Amino acid sequence: SITELFGEFRTGKSQLCHTLAVTCQLPIDNGGAEGKCLYIDTEGTFRPERLLAVAERFGLQGRDVLDNVTYARAYNSDHQMTLLVQAAALMSESRYAVLIVDSATACYRTDYSGRGELSARQMHLAQFLRQLLKI
Repeated sequence: SITELFGEFRTGKSQLCHTLAVTCQLPIDNGGAEGKCLYIDTEGTFRPERLLAVAERFGLQGRDVLDNVTYARAYNSDHQMTLLVQAAALMSESRYAVLIVDSATACYRTDYSGRGELSARQMHLAQFLRQLLKI
């Protein structure tokens, strides 16, 4: 399933994503999913040091936590789609508990501007979300 986080600038959305990237690695008995995290970053907000702080809070080894997070930076909407296809392949090879896309719409806001491109933007975004649902 897809869960969408939304809110104003600087309300903690990315921090929640960083927390999920760590807590998904916890044992099931501790509320985790005993899996890895795949993190697609479109805005350049990913910070490994934030993962280390969350890992420390949950008593996890920082190096192990970082090793269990696969990170990719998307630079435009086409690259984001390519990364999603690659993510699907990775997820079939290993146990990933969560796929985080922070933010799914950022590249679309910059790649498509104005009302003239609204239809194309919505169609491309819909394709991305359909692909995301298939994973």
